[in-house]
Amino acid sequence: MIKVPQVSNTSYLIRQLPTPTAFVDTNYNIVQTSDKWTSIFNENEECNNSRSLFSVFPNLSEKWKMVLENCFKGNPQPMGIHKTIDTNNNELWFEWINAPWYDTNENIVGAIIQLNNITDAVNNELELNKKDLLLQQQAEITKIGRWEYNMEDNQLFWCSTTKSIHEVSPDFVPSIETALFYYKEGHSRNAVSMALFEAQENGKSWSNLKLQIITANGKEKWVMAGGKAIYNKGKMVGLIGTFQDINEQVQADIKTIDNEKLLRTLIDNLPVNVYIKDTESRKILINRAECEYLGVNDPREILGKTDFELYPYEAAEKSREEDLKVMNTLRPVIGKETVKTTIDGKQTSFLSSKIPLLNSKGIAYGLVGISLDISNLKEKEKELRNIINIASVQNKKLLNFAHIVSHNLRSHSANFSMLLSFLDTEKDEEEKNNIISMLTTASNNLLETLDNLNEVVSINTNTNIEIKEINLNDKVEDICKNLSSFILNNKATIENNIPIDFHIKSVPSYLDSILSNFLTNAVKYRHSERKSLVKLSVEKKDNYSILTISDNGLGIDLDKYGKKLFGMYNTFHDHKDARGIGLYLTKNQIDAMNGKVEVTSKLGKGTEFKIFFNDKN
Repeated sequence: MIKVPQVSNTSYLIRQLPTPTAFVDTNYNIVQTSDKWTSIFNENEECNNSRSLFSVFPNLSEKWKMVLENCFKGNPQPMGIHKTIDTNNNELWFEWINAPWYDTNENIVGAIIQLNNITDAVNNELELNKKDLLLQQQAEITKIGRWEYNMEDNQLFWCSTTKSIHEVSPDFVPSIETALFYYKEGHSRNAVSMALFEAQENGKSWSNLKLQIITANGKEKWVMAGGKAIYNKGKMVGLIGTFQDINEQVQADIKTIDNEKLLRTLIDNLPVNVYIKDTESRKILINRAECEYLGVNDPREILGKTDFELYPYEAAEKSREEDLKVMNTLRPVIGKETVKTTIDGKQTSFLSSKIPLLNSKGIAYGLVGISLDISNLKEKEKELRNIINIASVQNKKLLNFAHIVSHNLRSHSANFSMLLSFLDTEKDEEEKNNIISMLTTASNNLLETLDNLNEVVSINTNTNIEIKEINLNDKVEDICKNLSSFILNNKATIENNIPIDFHIKSVPSYLDSILSNFLTNAVKYRHSERKSLVKLSVEKKDNYSILTISDNGLGIDLDKYGKKLFGMYNTFHDHKDARGIGLYLTKNQIDAMNGKVEVTSKLGKGTEFKIFFNDKN
């Protein structure tokens, strides 16, 4: 019990009290205050004296009068907490306590009120409440709950969010044993049990455990669990953790994964090459067909690489320019025929498309490329074109052959008819013998014509010709020996520049005919003013073995006769032995072996024939 003498004798002591203190008489008037009280509530000390406590603090509760009245009776009670504004306009909180004020005769003359500044405690409590509210709101929004486990009394606490996730009632009281049984049996229950064991034994925390629970209503949910140990003075006293409902997120992820698998399955089984590039033209996705084309089994060998690492520099540079154009102009390239060459030299024809990929702002962040391999189609197209060309050539040959047959046989027939008519009307025996002689000559000419036509037919209809590899130098030497008397009589020189090991692919009988015809013609049509010189040379080029036969003879006016050069019975010089059949037959033999022949000539200077033997036969 506080006993203080009259104020008049001790005012200087009261003013120096370390706590805000006021002396109130039984009429609730403030009699004396400490300097601490005055500095808080009023700069002017006199303003506080001789005034009612309830006029100075009008916001005080009326029940405090009853508390003071009891104090005046010697029965002090707690007055409570009061908020006030100090002279600096700061918000302060005080706890008011009271005690009877006695005079020297032990009579109660009022009450002594002392204040305890609890502003920091109140603010801390308000801040804590604010944080709790914020945490609760955050938990509701993020679906993250809290739990605490007190090891000393074996008590488990779940917040309202955690209870909501488990779909239990708000008054549900969990235990560490029952909580484990909410986890789905198998991996989830084993994982959380092991985490709890290691936390209690070794203090090891756990986080981001993706697990499944079975709620009180029997619903399966995906949750994210975490926890850690709590220590007090080095001793583990419990565990705390978080518990988050991630079911919607996991289900969305599963659906996304399923969609990705579906899309991946689709693009991997498309019969076209598909890839996606970023803005730097790095490949960030390729399908199985693109992997096979680039000769890899694992897409990771290609991902992140640019065309400069996969194709020759010029092709890669051209592709990069096209990529930039597509992404900058946002105009796709559709169905462009291109030929791609890989670094190892593999060439492939594609129908290529490049389509820009746009973000929400309409800006390209890459492109998707689609390429259809049309190499087989191009080969088929080439084969078809060749077939058409062959058919066209064969058709021309057929028409030409029909024309030749019709013309020559008609000429022979007319000649026979005319001579027989003369024989029938002729009376002179000598003339008759002369006509019979002419008939014999005409018959021989007809047989020769038929032999020539038969040989042409044989060349063009023989599909079982046997092509062999032949030493060309040896074959030329053999032909020259067979024609030695002819060459000697014409004072001609044959210059054989063919290497002794040079081989070609040809039908042996055709090669004999080709060499004989070209060498005979080269010597036969020599120039009268100079000795005949025939040169033979060879080279390999573009899958062909090329034999060149050049002479210094009369030459041919190609402007005049070029288109008729290899026609049947066409002659270009007034030579008594010219029949116009040799070059025609030779050309047919070369064509039958998938070869070709070219000619250059200058009138009066000489002629050069290039015979192309196909090495792929």
